[in-house]
Amino acid sequence: MSKTILITGASSGIGRSTAHLFAAKGYQLILTARREDKLHQVIAEIQARYPVDILPLIFDVQDARQVQEAIQSIPTERFPTIDVLLNNAGLALGMGPIDQGDLNDWDTMIDTNIKGLLYVTKAVVPTMKSQGYGHIIQIGSTAGKVVYQNGNVYCATKHAVDALNQSMRIDLLPYGIKVSAVNPGACETEFSLVRFKGDENRAKSVYDGFQPLGPDDVAQTILYLAELPAHVCINDVTLTCLDQANAIYLQK
Repeated sequence: MSKTILITGASSGIGRSTAHLFAAKGYQLILTARREDKLHQVIAEIQARYPVDILPLIFDVQDARQVQEAIQSIPTERFPTIDVLLNNAGLALGMGPIDQGDLNDWDTMIDTNIKGLLYVTKAVVPTMKSQGYGHIIQIGSTAGKVVYQNGNVYCATKHAVDALNQSMRIDLLPYGIKVSAVNPGACETEFSLVRFKGDENRAKSVYDGFQPLGPDDVAQTILYLAELPAHVCINDVTLTCLDQANAIYLQK
């Protein structure tokens, strides 16, 4: 029987790359996103290359009711197990001193990066407990290890992900469920374009002068974690490009 991975934020970036890579390995895919058109584009790309079953779920992880209803709608005859959950959906909005922060940006980051991760995990864990195994992989950040100037609330949300990763591993230990974190450094996706609200020049300048990670690099790490023997769990991986030491220090 094929394994199944559920990926949040699958319409672009790391989520999209992970979907392609796991499809190549024969996994069935449950792909979630807010942007229906983008998600169906990804699905079409994958189905043109790989004969795998794919279920799209359109919802916003910020909405607890949408999350619960979507997860409950998964047809168990097609997807009897959820072997891997990739909590990938997340974003940064704005970058400035704490007293100049936009309250709407703060709410969106907290509701997506922390509460969204919790809502999806809570909805999926009962399935993993009933099947007696599973693997939850969270996308953290070097910003969850080291705080940088003007990163305040975004850094706080990723520190929260780091804490949740540790506490979930304890809570789920009796049920044979692995919990891992993947903490990328600078990775060229839509991340900076979203953070700077469509300012393409400012977003591009973030990656000027060095070769950042790409989403495929992170996806390869996720696959490595997921394909380890059943008794092996890597708890936490932080990866950067060669020119980055941590969330602060870059060689340009």
